[in-house]
Amino acid sequence: MSDLEKLLIKKSQSGDIESFELLISSYDKRAYNTAYRVMGNEEDAKDMAQEAMIRVFRALKDFKGQSAFSTWLYRIVINVCLDELRRRKNEKYVSMDSTVQTDSGELHIELCSDKETPEAVYERVEQRELIKNAIHELNDDYKSVIVLREIQGFSYEEISNILDCSLGTVKSRINRARTMLRDKLKVRMELSQENRV
Repeated sequence: MSDLEKLLIKKSQSGDIESFELLISSYDKRAYNTAYRVMGNEEDAKDMAQEAMIRVFRALKDFKGQSAFSTWLYRIVINVCLDELRRRKNEKYVSMDSTVQTDSGELHIELCSDKETPEAVYERVEQRELIKNAIHELNDDYKSVIVLREIQGFSYEEISNILDCSLGTVKSRINRARTMLRDKLKVRMELSQENRV
């Protein structure tokens, strides 16, 4: 942790909003990306990232520096997302995110360079959606480790600190999550190819 970050934390703990905004400014994008991968859509990710930053501000007075500030912050982001997902499971909540409906499911359309054909764009988007949906179907423990490792690029040690579990547990969950994803994607790819024939 840099001296500047320590100073900003100290000022933020005493209620200085400007210092807090400076402190979290370098974490905003990664916090949003983490929330997006766990929640599965932009609106929820924005809401969860914002809620996480509110919780960070409220809990900052209790931050003792026993872990890196970033580790502590991302743990809060993950927990906010998982809390929301658990709440939704209990309420049978369905997101009404704006998407394009196709015969094989819903797609978020992203246009790329002019060099790609529409078919290539469609296939890439379809594959991305298959992966995103497969990750979203994992239970919370497995979803968290996959998002943190494969998408956000955290080390095993960082994930262990963020999720507050042992290194062995992290490795085991990542291995199991990868196996489950591979199995889910294999079945989905086969179904997708059958639907095209």
